Amino acid sequence: MAAKKSRRVLIPVAVAIVAAFLLFTLWPRPLLVDTSQARREPMIVTIDEEARTRVRDEYILSAPISGRLLRVDVDPGDTVAAQDTIVARIAPGDPSFLDDRTRAELEAAMRAAQAGLRLAEAELARAKAEETFAKTEAARATALAQSQTVSEAAVDRAELNLRTASANRATAEAAVRMRSAELDTAQARLLPPREDGDTAVGGSVLPIRSPVAGKVLRVMQESETVVAAGAPIISIGDPENDLEILTELLSTDAVQVRPGARVIIEDWGGEDALQGRVQRVEPYGFTKISALGVEEQRVNVIINFDGPREARAGLGHGFRVNVRVVVWEDGNALTAPSSALFRDDGEWAAFTVEKGRARKRTITVGRNNGVQAQILDGLADGATVIEYPGDRLKDGALVGERKPS
Repeated sequence: MAAKKSRRVLIPVAVAIVAAFLLFTLWPRPLLVDTSQARREPMIVTIDEEARTRVRDEYILSAPISGRLLRVDVDPGDTVAAQDTIVARIAPGDPSFLDDRTRAELEAAMRAAQAGLRLAEAELARAKAEETFAKTEAARATALAQSQTVSEAAVDRAELNLRTASANRATAEAAVRMRSAELDTAQARLLPPREDGDTAVGGSVLPIRSPVAGKVLRVMQESETVVAAGAPIISIGDPENDLEILTELLSTDAVQVRPGARVIIEDWGGEDALQGRVQRVEPYGFTKISALGVEEQRVNVIINFDGPREARAGLGHGFRVNVRVVVWEDGNALTAPSSALFRDDGEWAAFTVEKGRARKRTITVGRNNGVQAQILDGLADGATVIEYPGDRLKDGALVGERKPS
């Protein structure tokens, strides 16, 4: 009897346990989701792009003449004064080496110049002798005229001969000077390149002075070398007071940017973001190949820094920064996370959490910056929305908030 009573008690208990287990197993459980709230807060829409700094007025000093550039003594970062600091010096270039044929021709030309000089000197000696004789004849004719031994015509003829002889002597002296110069030219053409390292022939050096006050940005040619006229030598600018930012935006983004737009400058190396303003959007676009090999139409946008110079201390020419050009902003916009929105039959929708269940709401979206979306209609301030809704989430589904691990 005791065994029968025991079975009558155990069987209902076992059935109750199995039923409870089945109920626990089959009872619907809430779907764990990530939630956030729609709220009013400041919102901005920006165009983000890499950029680089540059000196607005960069002066590239070039060689004004061809010659031998002496070693440049200034270094990048050195301060220079306008029209005072000598940044480079150019000396006359060395004569070129001569091949055998050219040397033989020049030596023959020098010998011819020497012979011409000797001929001119002989002509000068003859002219001087004729002038001396003419002076004697003129003096004799003058003396005889006083005693009326010769006529006045003879005296005039003697004076004419003297003047002619003097002119011939002057001509011969000029010929000697000309032949001497020709000899000097022929000898100069035979000068070899210098081996003693002199600064310049005769010590002549052309100094190149800085046209503006500022700092040396870079030295293109530091070592001594032969340069042609127009060769760049050194770059000068004022990175402390004359710095701007150049960024290349896609043409489809550039049309949204207006001069004066606010710019947030980040990742420049300092702790705090810098502020700037768009100065101008250039009207000329150009094609650029992206890192993925895609052709893109880009437009240069120039940005000025907005704020004290001390805030951007350390920035120089050609430094990399990231810019966020603000194309729209609202200080009190109703926003929801962009990750909570999805498309439903061509309209924007979101799931809200109401009394533990998911409710699908059709909403009207304004601006979207990828993180926040402006809500124009369909959500109330403070409404709880579900982020990253999946395919398992349906309208009316039981949901629970996922706790952070």
